[in-house]
Amino acid sequence: MPTPALPQVLLTGFAPFGGESVNPSWQAVAALEGEVIAGHRVRTRCLSVEFGTAIDELQRAIRSTRPALVLCLGQAGGRPAMSLERVAINVDDARIPDNAGARPIDRPIEPRGPAAYFTDLPIKSMLAALRQASIPAEVSQTAGTFVCNHVFYGLMHALRRRTARGGFIHIPYSPEQAAAHPGAPSLEVATVQEGLRLALQVALTTTVDAMLAAGAEH
Repeated sequence: MPTPALPQVLLTGFAPFGGESVNPSWQAVAALEGEVIAGHRVRTRCLSVEFGTAIDELQRAIRSTRPALVLCLGQAGGRPAMSLERVAINVDDARIPDNAGARPIDRPIEPRGPAAYFTDLPIKSMLAALRQASIPAEVSQTAGTFVCNHVFYGLMHALRRRTARGGFIHIPYSPEQAAAHPGAPSLEVATVQEGLRLALQVALTTTVDAMLAAGAEH
């Protein structure tokens, strides 16, 4: 009798953008392809840094993998820690062009969608586990208004009628990138990979999130 297929988890990263030759979000995600975490098989995809296209690619990946959980990763140069994003807002407002040259300003992602979506992952429990493992981590109150937020909002909108859960994590530059940005913090890709495995383990096994202060004053 054939062994039943494992439920799946979808992880996504991004292609390089903004003049960078690499994107640590995809470097970290790609290495986890095929791993089994908490009884779930990890599937990975690299998304374009392009408004519209990235959401289309994400939706196709969701349809093909039918995941129980989706976790998207993106680069946030200048941030010092793995940032567990709390909320995605319904606006594109690009300070720089995307990789296709598009630069939308004050444009809704979904004209009939709500103003915001909140992640339904247990980010406080994930935060506690990462910190216990000495991996720099924080809860972020903003995913920005570039393609990362665009994808985060598109993810939660796509999952609104599904049983799958979703979220987004921003990560710092890798050390090789930070060498070209004097003073910028960085995090080894291997450390991000360790953090992703731990975050997924917690997300897949936690039913009630921890009550842990992780807000911000500004």
